[in-house]
Amino acid sequence: MSEDIADQVGEREAMEYDVVIVGAGPSGLSAAIRLKQLAAAAGTEITVAVLEKGSEVGAHILSGAVIDPKGLNELIPDWKALGAPLETPVTSDKFVVLGPQGSVGLPMFGMPGFMHNHGNYIASLANVCRWLGQQAEALGVEVYPGMAASEAVFDETGALKGVVAGVFGIDKTGQKGPDYQPGIELHGKYVFIGEGVRGSLSKQLRAKYSLAEGADPEKYGIGLKEIWQVPDEVFQAGLVQHTVGWPLEDSTGGGSFLYHFGDNYIALGFVVHLNYKNPWLSPFDEFQRLKHHPDIAKHLKGGKRIAYGARAISEGGLQSVPRLYFPGGVLLGDSAGFVNVPRIKGSHNAMKSGMMAAEAAYAAIQAGRSRDDLVEYETAYQASWVRKELHTVRNAKPILSKLGTLLGGAVSMFDLWCTSLLGGFSFFGTMHHGKSDADSTGLAKDFKPIVYPKPDGVLSFDKLSSVFLSNTNHDENQPAHLKLRDPSVPISINLPKYGEPARLYCPAGVYEVLYDDKGENPKFQINFQNCVHCKTCDIKDPSQNITWTTPQGGDGPNYPNM
Repeated sequence: MSEDIADQVGEREAMEYDVVIVGAGPSGLSAAIRLKQLAAAAGTEITVAVLEKGSEVGAHILSGAVIDPKGLNELIPDWKALGAPLETPVTSDKFVVLGPQGSVGLPMFGMPGFMHNHGNYIASLANVCRWLGQQAEALGVEVYPGMAASEAVFDETGALKGVVAGVFGIDKTGQKGPDYQPGIELHGKYVFIGEGVRGSLSKQLRAKYSLAEGADPEKYGIGLKEIWQVPDEVFQAGLVQHTVGWPLEDSTGGGSFLYHFGDNYIALGFVVHLNYKNPWLSPFDEFQRLKHHPDIAKHLKGGKRIAYGARAISEGGLQSVPRLYFPGGVLLGDSAGFVNVPRIKGSHNAMKSGMMAAEAAYAAIQAGRSRDDLVEYETAYQASWVRKELHTVRNAKPILSKLGTLLGGAVSMFDLWCTSLLGGFSFFGTMHHGKSDADSTGLAKDFKPIVYPKPDGVLSFDKLSSVFLSNTNHDENQPAHLKLRDPSVPISINLPKYGEPARLYCPAGVYEVLYDDKGENPKFQINFQNCVHCKTCDIKDPSQNITWTTPQGGDGPNYPNM
């Protein structure tokens, strides 16, 4: 930090709240609502602030999404009457194994009941969060969009005291620009971290308080998503289709989702597990190939792509869940890793985590406590249906990682039947994750480069035209929010050893290797303006040389209905 910026701490004002929540996603907003509900029921007051780095609530939210309403039923039982945008109930459920041209449909009766989607809703999770934000504000929650929480603040005991938000106007050189604002400190008796997957603060707090001690390595996938609007003749309201297989090799985990909902919309997505070995693989280009398969293309015939985005997905499950509490705060939702991988769902678990944390914090504050360990939240989680759900599916991801898609899928389904029918018992016990996703990356010399077909502009597209649809924007005069620990590593290590996979795993064209006119003297370039905040680079870089941090508030994608 330059000396010019170092004195900004003294310039900052502080705002005091009972609870400060970082992130206006399902977990953070559910926590805020529950806190206010508890206070209203008891005739007391509680002050709650929610910080959101996106330009508005929902701007950075991306999910499939088939939503299990279980969490919403508990939080707001009359959500239908209040107009929650869970607009399309699931009417048809399909699971398909794709080959290069053909496919085989698997019978849904062969899957445990919790894998079925009837009773769930297809929706835009971004719009659900917008609605939750309205409910929170109506209860008196102070919601601040465009306010990135860029730094944690600790008290003299080492407890989390609050966060710094709203720093603007730092120029490329790290100096104060003409529109500089030092930001403010928001202090709380408790601070809830609900940043989503691989958040910069949660990553710091995991390390500071050794929250992952005794847990398995974190595991992730990358999810890419497009919204298409299609003509009546191909639209099938309520259809849910999941696929595995082509275009991925059996050893590379992943698959696609395709949901018909709303105003002739199709939510089309592709997930690649980030423990893949081949450094030449490009998840974005595999997604573009997928759309040419007959079982996918027929749904898009005559349609138009209207939105694009990407984000990392937490896949570690039960074995990777860290300790949830630390002095002064807790981890919520995807910051803790509550996604149910085989169900491809996490918003209901995220909402419940927010409610449990709120109940623990409210009771503690009423008892006169502050900035201590909310052990009660961990206790509630251990007894909750969230943990029970994660326990039931705990072996799905390790089995797929060890046995591949087809054999692993069959063995995993057997295990899911066992755990669902036998109260969580598995003949495999509890399997564990091995290496991190970064360490799973193989050497370039051991794999053949993949030559991807050029996009046709009808079904398949390039990265830059896709990023345009994400409405991504960053002030070019700010420091790059993608930090290299050692600027020499991309060319001196990653390029010769791994072919510099950042240029391939990034779904937004952020990273490039440029050469001179003679094809020599490679240079690593970061186009941070393109970043859609998926955080894959922070996860998958084999040298762990890239750190994702928050840009100034409001910057990044602006998803209208993802």
